Amino acid sequence: MTLPLTALALGPLGSPPGIVVTLVLLAIVILVGRFVLALAWRLLLIVLAVLVVLWVLAALGFSVGIF
Repeated sequence: MTLPLTALALGPLGSPPGIVVTLVLLAIVILVGRFVLALAWRLLLIVLAVLVVLWVLAALGFSVGIF
């Protein structure tokens, strides 16, 4: 009694429902990841802009009271 190679290598993921569930979960992870990365980039750019403005103000002699 030998099992097909896909059943040995993939286990429960070798069945069509398992593949569909895996692909749906992967799509959800990718979509959530894209949203989180987009938000992280926006926050990073905002923080960078604020720091540059504070640095320029400090270099010009204004006291910003943060550093």
